[in-house]
Order: sequence, then structure tokens, then C-alpha cells
Amino acid sequence: MTTAANLTPEKPNLHPRNLHNGRYDFAQLIASSPELKSFVAVNQYGNESINFVDPVAVKALNRALLKHFYDIKEWDVPAQYLCPPIPGRADYLHYLADLLAESNGCNIPRGESVRVLDIGVGANCIYPIIGNRSYGWHFVGTDVDEVALKNTRQLLDANQLGDAVELRQQTSPLAIFEGVTYADEYFDLTMCNPPFHASLAEARQGAQRKWQNLGKESNKHKNPVLNFGGQSLELCCEGGEEAFVTRMIEESVSGRDHCLWFTTIISKSSSLPHVYRAIKNVGAVDNCTVEMSQGQKKSRFIAWTFMDKEQRRNWWKKKAA
Repeated sequence: MTTAANLTPEKPNLHPRNLHNGRYDFAQLIASSPELKSFVAVNQYGNESINFVDPVAVKALNRALLKHFYDIKEWDVPAQYLCPPIPGRADYLHYLADLLAESNGCNIPRGESVRVLDIGVGANCIYPIIGNRSYGWHFVGTDVDEVALKNTRQLLDANQLGDAVELRQQTSPLAIFEGVTYADEYFDLTMCNPPFHASLAEARQGAQRKWQNLGKESNKHKNPVLNFGGQSLELCCEGGEEAFVTRMIEESVSGRDHCLWFTTIISKSSSLPHVYRAIKNVGAVDNCTVEMSQGQKKSRFIAWTFMDKEQRRNWWKKKAA
């Protein structure tokens, strides 16, 4: 098993290259996106902040972050679709860049020759946006949701990112790679933030626990809102993340020679033993787990490959030739 020591930060914090380390500079963000101003107020600790319970405020903050840091002039998601926390999404990409650098002479590969498959690109297109703006990577984004893909296509057109991101609809709800990848194409990475609940009821219970952990339980939150939104397909699937990721691992065998690293977020640490067994069962040569943290939220991604260290080094040499 590959050690993740050089990929994991010394403290459970954001990646050193993450542009969102430290407190939000609201004056700076408002200068880039004036609409944010109406959502900013001084909280009980004397700091400027927004009401993170309010999905409209969260969306306004996302727009400001994307505009200020990534030059995304237009960004929106339909009502009730997932509005992702930008810093955490950026962390996944920065650690993936480190993973690629390990077999590339410790140099992060940049530019459109690096091809990334984003499974479940969603309506927000957040990974391709940050990945392309940060490293110049080319993305293929897949999703089963036609409405989500339509919104993502509009975002790409509005920000002139159409050449950097290709969208493909997955017509089979149970398939991961099959039907959206071609026999003659190669990827340096696959990435995914899978639906991790087994049902919407479980998702609501998770939101309830979130408020209890934050000490914000009150009559107002007896039926807590999911302030980051999310359609049922984004939040849950039969069997939860264990079932989804197991299918992904099993399908990855068919692309063993066409992808350097397969990766996915694992939200629940209790899923890890099952996932490790699945990776072992398919005969992966190597794998690693990278822990990530944003405030009180802790997660990790797991990566597996069917190539040994020499094959991984040769992968980059062939691309450079």
C-alpha cells in the first residue's frame, strides 16, 4: 500500500496551495461580487460572516469566491441542486495534483494534456472549473441527470470553458464508466464525490446531527434544511456510498490499462474496510488514502491503480515523448 504521508498535511487543515486558507476576506469578495454584501453581517464572535443556514447566502458566497479566485463571471445552480463548499472541493483537486506528481519527478503535471474524468459532474461543474483554472487540466464530466448537464453546459458557455470540459450523459443509472468512456481514450485521473446516503431520510438525519454538532439545535432547526441543497441522485443511492463505490471499483478493472489513478471521495470512515476489500478483490497493484479536513468536517479520498511504480513513471515519459 502506498504511504500517503507526503500527501497528508501535518495538521488537519486545508492544502497549502488551497486559495481559501484562512478567514474569508469579505471586503475583497464584495469588491468582486457586490451582491454578497447584503448577506454579510457581524456574528456573535465579532467577525464578518454569512448565515450558512441560508442556501441563498451560500450560493452568493460561492459566486463571489469563483469570480474572485477563478475568474468565473457567471455561475448558478437550479433550485434544490447541490451548491458545494468551494474550499473542500479545491482541496480534493490539490491533493490529486500531488498524487500525480509522485510519479512525475515530483512535478505537478499541468496543461490540457492531463485528462480527468469527473464522475457525477452535477449542475455546479465545480471540479472542472477549479481544476482547469488551477492546473489547466482537461475534463470529461459525466452525469445521469439531463437537467444538471444542461445547466453545466450553460456555465461552460458563459465562461468560455467549452473547450476545456466535455460533457457526456450516463444513460444507465447503475453504470459508472461503461457507456461514457471510449475504448481508445486514456485518463490520468478519475474523480468522484459519490452519493453517500442510502436514502433521503438518512440524509435528513445527517443534517440533524450536523446542527447538533455545531451547537445550533433549536426549534428553528427541528426539520433542518440542507443548506448546500442537493437532488436525491446527488445525495443518495441504494446501498449508499459503499454500494456505489464498489460498483466503481469493479468497473475500473476494464480500464486498468487506460487510467493511471482511479479515485473517489469516501465520506464515512465506516465505509473504508468494505472499500479496501473491494480494491483487494479486483487485484489493484497499489492504493492510498488521503485524509482531508475543513473545519469540523472530515473526509478523505481513496485512490487505486493497476500500475506499479515503474509503469506509473513510464506513463509520464510516454506522454512527454
